[in-house]
Amino acid sequence: MTRLALFGAGRIGQVHARNLMTMPDMKLVAIADPVASPAREDLLTRSQARLDDAESIFSDPDIDAYLIASPTDTHASLLRRAAGTGKPVFCEKPISLDFRQVVDVAEAFSRTNTRIMLGFQRRYDPDFMQVREEIRSGRSGKVQHIVMHTRDPSPPPVSYVKSSGGLFRDQAIHDFDMTRFLLGEEITSVFATGNCLIAPEIGEAGDIDTAMMTLRSESGSLVQMINARYAAFGYDQRLEAVCAERVFYVANHPAHHLVSADARGFTSSGPMSDFIARFAQAYRAEMEAFRDMIVQGRPPLATLCDGVEAQRLAEAAALSLQTGRPVDVASVR
Repeated sequence: MTRLALFGAGRIGQVHARNLMTMPDMKLVAIADPVASPAREDLLTRSQARLDDAESIFSDPDIDAYLIASPTDTHASLLRRAAGTGKPVFCEKPISLDFRQVVDVAEAFSRTNTRIMLGFQRRYDPDFMQVREEIRSGRSGKVQHIVMHTRDPSPPPVSYVKSSGGLFRDQAIHDFDMTRFLLGEEITSVFATGNCLIAPEIGEAGDIDTAMMTLRSESGSLVQMINARYAAFGYDQRLEAVCAERVFYVANHPAHHLVSADARGFTSSGPMSDFIARFAQAYRAEMEAFRDMIVQGRPPLATLCDGVEAQRLAEAAALSLQTGRPVDVASVR
């Protein structure tokens, strides 16, 4: 039996905990979250875990692994503590909003044998995994373009925007990670443009709600990322990969598959309500991969290096938006 400690009982922490609690060889024994909430109390009751603090958790020899799903500004300090324990750790993205801290955390882990997995759940989505396999096989020829759409069903609260690090580091970081995951090579340049067109309060908080980015890979493939904090029809998550011999599409997943028809025409469902519903299967597979890393030592699909490089691309995009020019990714240190 693997005994786990969870940092953060918010929305994503709840998702991970629910998945782990269905696995008979995983047991959640401690939860660290200073914010009292009905969700936290419900999770404590269902898991029968104890409410604890970071100091006690890291000094407990009976805890086998850590899952960090707390607010972003706590990730770096918790990761540094976890690195010194030698126990497996899972951490949600991003590692930190300060890229210097991201690099420092990576250096801390490089001096240990501590295994770490980053929370990029899209790598475990069956659709994206299949596109990756097709691209990597080379059967369809050279990749010319990849186009990704990520638009949320509604803008986040301003309080969240202020602490999120902005659209590039918060939302688009998943798309930056997908470019490397699909292509199997690094991105060399990023050009970003954006504006606040939907939610004025986001602009007043210093962020944008709409963005487009053009990326170039080492071998010359081009990637277009289209991101927004709002889509009128629900959660928009689509992908198109144009190869020399074939084109691959990942469409939005409908909330249900019922189609009705009458004299006015046909009616079908819109897309799923949010990213948690859309990637439910991927989140489950992600926790199964974390279990496999702990128990079998199997390497995860999302490593600490992947987290660093996705963050580097987000920093390049932020700099490009600021300067109005393409940014050489290698210059971001």
